[in-house]
Amino acid sequence: MKKILYLPTRYFPSISGAEFYIQRMAEILSSRYKYHTDIYTSNAIDFKALRSTEGKSIKEKDKFYDIVNNLKIIRFPIENKVSLQEKITYVKNIPEYSLLDLSDECLKLFLKNGPYLLDLIEYFLNANNKSYDLAHTVFFPYFNLIITLILGKIFKIPTICTPFFHFSNPRYLNERLVEVLRKFDLLIACTNLEKTFLINKCRIDGENVKVIPMGVDMEKFGNVNKPKLTNPKFKEKFFKKKENKYKMVLFCGYKNYEKGAISVLKSIPMILDKMKKVYFVFIGPSTQAYNRELSKILKIKNARIINFTPDNLTGYYDKKKLAAFRETDLYCMPSRSDAFGIAFLEAWAARKPIIGANIGATPEVICNNVDGYLVEFDNPHDIAEKVVKLLKKKRLSKSFGAAGKIKVSQHYTWELIAEKTHLIYQKLMKNTTR
Repeated sequence: MKKILYLPTRYFPSISGAEFYIQRMAEILSSRYKYHTDIYTSNAIDFKALRSTEGKSIKEKDKFYDIVNNLKIIRFPIENKVSLQEKITYVKNIPEYSLLDLSDECLKLFLKNGPYLLDLIEYFLNANNKSYDLAHTVFFPYFNLIITLILGKIFKIPTICTPFFHFSNPRYLNERLVEVLRKFDLLIACTNLEKTFLINKCRIDGENVKVIPMGVDMEKFGNVNKPKLTNPKFKEKFFKKKENKYKMVLFCGYKNYEKGAISVLKSIPMILDKMKKVYFVFIGPSTQAYNRELSKILKIKNARIINFTPDNLTGYYDKKKLAAFRETDLYCMPSRSDAFGIAFLEAWAARKPIIGANIGATPEVICNNVDGYLVEFDNPHDIAEKVVKLLKKKRLSKSFGAAGKIKVSQHYTWELIAEKTHLIYQKLMKNTTR
């Protein structure tokens, strides 16, 4: 039995695609291909907790701390009281770290990003009985990537990173950060656009980059014959009485500028100017910038906005979220910070049209005017125009949704993604000698 070590930055109840990706890979690879999978991660829930005590973290007594959908999770606390210089000194004294040949500036930047998991490092440095065949990490540019590389040297095993590289965001393009990506035996890009960028701009050897997209569980989002999964129905429960026939626009993700949530908020007055009977539903962690903009929009007459945060959601597949995707009229996430966008697949699985931003990897995911619309990033006018068009043109909307469902069923199920990942694992382990 091959043993896989997963080292994600953080984990569920964090709700980004990186956590869900690892969860589904571990589940399917364990059940279908008989791998033994261990998941080691931090106790952070939000990004602030990765480097500050002011962030939100999960406690040992909390639900999902050590078990997520019957999968065991091992979490370690983030050490925030140690100075940056102490962290640098400690890491540089690990013999295996010197083998990575990273610059001091690279190490400093990754340590600043966090999560600094001293107990996890100590655990593996002293774990003489531990043995793995491959280590896989996610989410550039966080310190768990360097931890994974160190463990790769300790166990003399291949290392893989799925960076979810946000190449349209200038913060990710620092040459010192990119050093780390060149040290992995293999990078998994979500799109060909990401692969091309990694090769041409980050100077990664093309042989060391493979493309595997994200996936979706079709039966969860697309099976309308199981009403118990959406009971009570979303509109009946959360819309005002006599308004459950109103149109619905859904956003699901981190409610910030990068994801396009604030741009969607700014588009609402323009949408309501053309259509009065519309609800806007936002699912995901809020930010201060989002809350400030929301307070302005809520003062507008006829502005109907429903907010859900992780605190309002329960379970691995939250019923409210599933119901929202199934009952919405369209899904809108005009983001520039997605390496792929699992939520697009979830909307398509529910046969819904989608709107994304014409930037980054999204143009490879969405076929403009076929299964969705591409809009200019941070352009509320463009967003409003496309939203109104899809809400008014029922035939066009159904056509986009149907095309999207065919696409995900043929190319983007988690089973297909796990099979491709399994084949890559097997090839890499076969070519690696300890």
